[in-house]
Amino acid sequence: MEVLAIAFAVLVIIAFLALRPRPDVSGAEARDLVRAGAKLVDVRRPDEFSASHLPGATNVPLDEIDGRASELGAADATIIVYCARGVRSARAAQKLRAKGFTNVHDLGGLERWSSS
Repeated sequence: MEVLAIAFAVLVIIAFLALRPRPDVSGAEARDLVRAGAKLVDVRRPDEFSASHLPGATNVPLDEIDGRASELGAADATIIVYCARGVRSARAAQKLRAKGFTNVHDLGGLERWSSS
């Protein structure tokens, strides 16, 4: 029974690692895109945003993305989303793509901004 429980735990960990969101843009690529005019969107809660955020970022919390997507510009505008760890930014990118945005990039967690 103990071996079965360990095997199950290992399978859960493997599934979690395989299914976790993966950012599609590096910090260096995101910085280049922003310099070229991309919109940087922080999808964390307002209190998180006010505590710290990337320079030039606009705060559109994940739970407001659907109602505020029109504020982000044209459907072909370059948009980079980020959050604290990458889960909310992945969901925000999915939502924006579903709304017809064609140039959305997921930075993941904000700590990736200053890496590579």
